[in-house]
Amino acid sequence: MVTHEWRESALPLQAGRLCLEFANTNDWHASQRPVEKLHAYADLVAWGQGVGLLADDEVEGLLAAAAHRPAEAEAALVRARRLREAIYRIFSALAAGQEPPADDLAALNAAIARSYASQRLAQSAQSFAWTWDHDPADLDRILWPVARSAADLLTSDQLERVGECADDRGCGWLFLDTSRNHSRRWCGMEACGNRAKARRHYERKRSAAQPA
Repeated sequence: MVTHEWRESALPLQAGRLCLEFANTNDWHASQRPVEKLHAYADLVAWGQGVGLLADDEVEGLLAAAAHRPAEAEAALVRARRLREAIYRIFSALAAGQEPPADDLAALNAAIARSYASQRLAQSAQSFAWTWDHDPADLDRILWPVARSAADLLTSDQLERVGECADDRGCGWLFLDTSRNHSRRWCGMEACGNRAKARRHYERKRSAAQPA
């Protein structure tokens, strides 16, 4: 068994929460042509490493397990995508002030149950902390912190800060709005926000050029 302390706040997350970061592994989620980032189980492992969930030796262990059990790895990838889509639809609906789909909540609850079953309290010198304690070759292990993150966010006072990129092309990127006045609208100013700014500038120039 391998034990890992659970500290979501220590992860390098662009979206602000791990579950939202995971939902964003499908680019242009709200468009007619989303762009899948998780094509193979190795992509899921690479994502887990990129967000700080997996150390190098854990990556090697999971890739080796996937190579020896390719059918199980493919099934784990399918489960990961299904969980991701459930998480996206839940938080997208909530960001829009709508009720999340019941089927998606049921799917998330099932993942949360497995997540909590894989956690233990571990004692350090002066405190206790949640840890992950399970088979290091468990191909679903990346999903447990994701499900826990979704549960924590849904039951927190920050839920109302979840937003979705307002780009009209269907970016669909989810984020936790930490701006002081809760005014964030875009995935980032370097992408959709910059496009919207340029479009407003163009429209102002065009309006100014039109005869009165």
